[in-house]
Amino acid sequence: MGDYYLAIDIGASSGRHMLGHLKDGNIILEEVHRFDNGVYWNNGQLCWNLKKLFEEIKIGMKKCKEIGKIPKSVGIDTWAVDFVLLDKNDTIIGNTVSYRDYRTKGMDERVYKIISEEALYKRTGIQKQTFNTIYQLMAIKENYPQYLKDAESLLMIPDYFHYLLSGIKKTEYTNATTTQLVSPKTKDWDRELIELLGFPQKLFKEIFTPGTVLGNLTDEVQQEIGYNCLLVLPATHDTASAVVAVPSNKEHTLYISSGTWSLMGVERGKADCSKKSMEHNFTNEGGYNYRFRYLKNIMGLWMIQSVKKEFHSQYTYTKICEMASKVSIKSIVDCNHPCFLAPKNMIEEIRKYCKDTHQKEPMTDGEVAAVIYHSLAKCYGDTVREIEDLTACSYDQIHVVGGGANAEYLNKLTASYTGKKVVAGPTEAAALGNLLVQMMSRLEIKDLYVAREIISRSFPIRIY
Repeated sequence: MGDYYLAIDIGASSGRHMLGHLKDGNIILEEVHRFDNGVYWNNGQLCWNLKKLFEEIKIGMKKCKEIGKIPKSVGIDTWAVDFVLLDKNDTIIGNTVSYRDYRTKGMDERVYKIISEEALYKRTGIQKQTFNTIYQLMAIKENYPQYLKDAESLLMIPDYFHYLLSGIKKTEYTNATTTQLVSPKTKDWDRELIELLGFPQKLFKEIFTPGTVLGNLTDEVQQEIGYNCLLVLPATHDTASAVVAVPSNKEHTLYISSGTWSLMGVERGKADCSKKSMEHNFTNEGGYNYRFRYLKNIMGLWMIQSVKKEFHSQYTYTKICEMASKVSIKSIVDCNHPCFLAPKNMIEEIRKYCKDTHQKEPMTDGEVAAVIYHSLAKCYGDTVREIEDLTACSYDQIHVVGGGANAEYLNKLTASYTGKKVVAGPTEAAALGNLLVQMMSRLEIKDLYVAREIISRSFPIRIY
């Protein structure tokens, strides 16, 4: 039996510890621990509870010893754009604010007074999302300037957890690119841009690529969990990890990493920082081995996750899909509209949008779900056509990976709205991509081509 590797994959709504090892040329995946995640209000800001999350990280690592499967290495991936500022004592300054908080409202205009939107895109290739790190930092500069004066370093969320485990502060490339402060040409911080915006240069440490070995666990962590292992940087942005696990070695592969967010795009060797690409709001985020993830952010299953909590009955996701499939309603909403980012009540926001656009308001739970699923699928269809136009390439199928690969009703709608074959699976793509990078780092898997071959034969794939 091969060595065990541990992927800790933390999304916006939940986290999981997944052990992986190779057996007879296949990767065997085992869930060790799963826990909830979410934002909470703290002094008027939507925040992450990093203390609780770190405790969950250690609980899951302890369970590996309890079942007698101590990993050779561990790596953590999470969502993007959010960060901590650390002072000279490595203590977090202020709240760890979520990207869903409204503190960035108007900060885009503040940035554009310094550098135009077009010039910013040309330098970074990153799509405008009002919650990008660049706008979050501008909000701090405007409202809490002392925080930036007191800060000695900036760490993205997974980098911070790696620091807590190892005592080593390193910035990983794929997540760093989502700050909108990294050059797609140099693959490093755009120091001139950072200076222009008035952010302290000392905050931005050297960037390292996925596969970098950080070192061992600290003595304190070793004592608490009962063993030592290596820490290896995966692609710490969960979408970047998920794309590693897309089971295709075709030169032109179209994918949707489907979870809380739907990230739809292709891999490319060079960033497209053109005005046309900017106008279509596509991004060039960093991927494994300096590939670019040329994609569009779509609101994704966040809307379904939200209404699931608001429905009076405790439906499963399977039941929600079933109810949606049995109703007929033609109303469509713009999934990417800011009103759906963090509404107090998602159902009411959907109804209001439909009313304001002179469409039938969904009244039953099934109708609400149907509007969301049809709207998502339509957005996928529109995005496919944009991608084909921007890349001057035609795609015959779409690979859906992540939790959304289980949404059979949505996958059928996606095939209908896009006119493409939908290939669904694997579901735990982010954790698998995390594991694959660790295995490639330790030379247990030769390269990305072999890694994707292993994924394609190790997990069931469904065709729609």
